Formats: sequence, C-alpha cells, structure tokens
Amino acid sequence: MINDFLKYQAQTSPYPLGMEVSHAKGSYIYDTNNKKYLDFEAGVSAVTLGHQHPRVNQAIIDQLNKYSHVMVYGEYAQHPAVQLCRLLAENMPPQLNKTYLVNSGTEAIEGALKLARRVTGRSQLISCFNAYHGNTMGSMSVMGFEERKQVFRPLIPDVDFITFNCEEDLQKITNKTAGIILETIQGGAGFIQPENDFMKKVRQRCDEVGALMILDEIQPGFGRTGKLFGFENYDVVPDVVVMGKGMGGGMPVGAFTANDKMMDLLSHDPKLGHITTFGGHPVIAAACLATLQELLETDIMAQALEKEKLFRKLLVHPLIEEVRGRGLMLAAMTPAADITDKVILRAQEKGLILFWLLFEGKAIRITPPLTLSNEEIEEGCGIIIEVMNEILAEQYNN
Repeated sequence: MINDFLKYQAQTSPYPLGMEVSHAKGSYIYDTNNKKYLDFEAGVSAVTLGHQHPRVNQAIIDQLNKYSHVMVYGEYAQHPAVQLCRLLAENMPPQLNKTYLVNSGTEAIEGALKLARRVTGRSQLISCFNAYHGNTMGSMSVMGFEERKQVFRPLIPDVDFITFNCEEDLQKITNKTAGIILETIQGGAGFIQPENDFMKKVRQRCDEVGALMILDEIQPGFGRTGKLFGFENYDVVPDVVVMGKGMGGGMPVGAFTANDKMMDLLSHDPKLGHITTFGGHPVIAAACLATLQELLETDIMAQALEKEKLFRKLLVHPLIEEVRGRGLMLAAMTPAADITDKVILRAQEKGLILFWLLFEGKAIRITPPLTLSNEEIEEGCGIIIEVMNEILAEQYNN
C-alpha cells in the first residue's frame, strides 16, 4: 500500500510518515501489522471524542439510512444542519446567532473574510505574523509566514500584519480596516496565548474604528481549552467566529458564525454572496451535532483542564524547556528542532503518535482526543520521557 500511496496520491511533504492504517478505536490507531499507537494528535486536533466514538458513529449511520446529499447548501431545511446551528446559537453569546456551514476550516476563513468586506464596505484585512488560517488563496493571504506564501503570489491585496500580543501594533487597525483576524491561541507559531488582556484591547480598538473582530477557533474550539470556544477564556466576544477541525468529531467540516443582520448580507447584493454545494451535508452535520451534544451533556470539556495538569506534572525533563498552551492544546518545547524531530520519530517507533507545529520547529504538538484517560496520558508521557532519556544519554556519550 505504501508504494501506491507514494505513486498515486499527491503528497504534502517530501517525507510523509507513511503509516499503513488498518483501523482506529478510542485513543489508538492500529497499522496493518496490528501494532497499536497511542494517538496524542487526534488527527491534528480534529478527532475530539476519539476514534469511532459510538454516539458519533450512530448519528452518521442513522442519517445515512435517511438521506445523504439532496440539494446545494441553503435551499432545503435539513434536520441535522438546522439542529446544529440552533444548538450553536443557544450556547454562544446572543449576538453570535447565525451560522454558515461549509466543508473545512479554510473555507470558513474565506467566508469570514468576504463577510468582513461585505459588512464594512472596506477592503483592508489585518492578521498576525506567524498566523496560520488555512491554505487556500484567501486564507494564505492572511498567513503571516512569507516562506510558505512567496511562490504563490500575487495573493489578495490590502492585507497588513501585526505582532500577536503587541498592543502598540493595534494602531494599525483604522477606519480603513474591514476586519482583523486572530487565532484565539496562535497554533503554528507555538501555541501562544494572548497576554495582558490583548483580546480585550483588540475588541476595544475594533469598536473604536468600526472594524470586525474575527476569531479563528478552528483549533481551540469545541472543548479543547476547557470551554466550548477559546475566546470564553479571555472575556471577549468577537464579531465573527470561525470553526472547523474538532467540530466534526473526525468528519470534514467548517463554519463561521456572526449575528443575523451581518450573515443575511450574504444572500443579496449580490445573491449567492457565498455558496457551497456540500456545506451543511446532512451526514456531516449529524456527526457535528452528536459531537456538540456529547460535549455539552458531559464534563469532557472541564476534564481537559484537569488532564492538562497531569500532562504538566509528567512532562518534566531537562530537554523540555516549557509546556505551552491550555487544556489539551499543548506544545512541549525542546532546546532545538533536531531534538524535536528525534522525539517525534522515535516515539512513533515506540507506539506513540506525536507531531510538529507549522512554524515553530522546537515544538512537540500534543493535541490528543479529549476522551483519553489519565492512564493513557501516563503511558504516552512515559514514552516521551524514555525517548528523551535516550537522547540525553547519546549526547553524553558523544
């Protein structure tokens, strides 16, 4: 299978990990040799409730037995999508009451950027250096990492950048700004949290000049930081919330939410201001609804903060300089990128799946399913410490 994988399927890097997957269950993935791997990545923050969660699986099966795709998005009332959007509205601040369902996080970013320009009649967009919001052309235009963008230029115009957590830079938000887009926690940059009420100060500046505040919750959202959405940790309400990844419990989805007056502008002048064939797909929406219901009806989100404490207690080692992040969106920082590489690759050999961050080479990404047990945390952290001890011993012997 690996030969066909490399021959026929387009790759995203020169050296894919190449595991041949057989099946997955709970917190584990199994290869075709039936070796099991403890999953500390959850499909890069996407498999919120673990692999093959019974509630999500049953919701998918039940919906498949009724109907699948029937009409382009926004024309027919379909129960799973309607119930999902209603439940989101009931669990978000009152002004965030209407949701547009799409197919991925990056498409949701595209929709949010278009909405900002449509609402304000302005063109300027502001993002942050080292930001990552997806890889389509609009999302790439607000990516704050030139190395990944340069060969694809020209991108969309009138985009400026500020430094995350830099209060002085907020003066770049002016009455020419349609919107500023921020990750609630900067992901690719190294799981950097806002400091010194930075989010509140962004909110205040946007209110002063009439710009929209767009928060990218594609990674922090759906319980990963101990709240349904990361912005709830910082006492701020954005104008637009973008979501994806963990929203679908392992299924492909994205969405953006704002108030109804703004969202209704996408329906006219011009009509079809944003359109998607498969957005709100009933099977996907059913999986999303089941995931959201499970999060709201259990203490899984609160457990994320307790599990964070256990991770921080166990991940103490001379090769770990700090553990960044919140809840189960964590990054263990090593002294150098080559050490991080060794830890990730050797851990997989020992049955633990870790991964990298996009722009911060020293970070070991730890974003497991929210449902993993304390025993599984201890198992995985034990492998990390074992690998790091081996690396230290090699350094000493050399």
